[in-house]
This record gives sequence, C-alpha cells and structure tokens, in this order.
Amino acid sequence: MQTDLFGNRNKTNRECSLELIEKIQGLELHFDFINKMEETELLHFIDNSKWLNDLTRRVQHYGYKYDYKARKINNSFFLGELPVWLKTLAQNIYERKLIDFIPDQAIINEYESGQGISPHIDCEPCFGDTIISLSLGSTCVMNFEKEPNSKNKIEVFVEPRTLLIMKNESRFNYYHGIPQRKSDKYNNDTFKRDRRVSITFRKVILD
Repeated sequence: MQTDLFGNRNKTNRECSLELIEKIQGLELHFDFINKMEETELLHFIDNSKWLNDLTRRVQHYGYKYDYKARKINNSFFLGELPVWLKTLAQNIYERKLIDFIPDQAIINEYESGQGISPHIDCEPCFGDTIISLSLGSTCVMNFEKEPNSKNKIEVFVEPRTLLIMKNESRFNYYHGIPQRKSDKYNNDTFKRDRRVSITFRKVILD
C-alpha cells in the first residue's frame, strides 16, 4: 500500500515530501537550489549539446560514459573533464557543503511526458556513496521502495530546480524510479507532466 499522509489537505506538497523523506535515512531535498534564470541557462547548454539515443529516453554522458547493459565503468570510458557549466554547478554544490567531494561524472536524462525510469539502485561498484540529482523543467513524483514494484512505496514530489541527494540507506537500500505516466496525483492535486531534464552527478570508482 502506498504511504498515505495526505489526510491533512492544509499541508503543502513540500511539507508532505519533507515529512515522507524522514522515513528514508540519507535522502535530502533542497528546493529552489537554483533560480529560474539559472535553470534556463542550464537547459540552453544541455540542448546545445549532443544527445544519445541508446535508450528509450535521450541521454548525455560527461566525464565517463556509463555502460547501462554491462553495468560497468572503467578508465577506457573516460570522455574528458566535465564542461565548465557542469563543473561550476558541481563546485557550487560542494561549496554549499552539501557534499564532501567534487563529482567527476554526470549523466543528463530527458523525460518527455509519459516517460519514466524503472525502479533501480545506481551501480554500487561503479559509483561512490552519494548520488546528486538536479531536476529541471517539469514536476514529477519519484518512488522509493525497499523492493522493486513493491506496494509499499514512498512517493516524493520533485519540483523543478530541486536538488535531490541520496546517501547511506537511500543510496544503497532503496530502489528509486519514476512511473511512466502523463500526470501525477499528489496531495489531492493532479499535475500534468511536461518535459523534464535531470542532471545527475556521481563520483566514479575505478579499479
């Protein structure tokens, strides 16, 4: 059964999400991490870069390319330093003391209305103990669960310009995913999905 804490209609979506993530050790939400102008600038950089069509959704890899099928990464997958606009963003996250390292890898995912991503745990041998994701564009609901496709889901409402950080249990013990649908129901409201883009930073583990 899905977690229900929408009995109190006076709670905002943010309040509901913040209350829910208390159930997941190591999960953080930082609303309005960037402003709308910065969001527009990031989308401009992204849309002027080359997209890959290896998956059902479009992606971009920076730093190192990740092999989705083999679930591996190594020195031969090195693409070069992060571009300045990504390096600046990563440095900003670090300087705000939200993380204690500078990421060296980023994957950008584009989700059109109706697209999602299956429940998964990011590759443990490939990446470090912290995953950082900045959401741009549309809202979405992200599910967290101990087992994939469980009936016991914790639903988190992710707004544009929100920085989501997964550490500890949220990183290693919870599957996270986004259902494939064109709208989300949350806190007794319905939110139509539009194009959403995520920038996810990681630290690569090399042999």
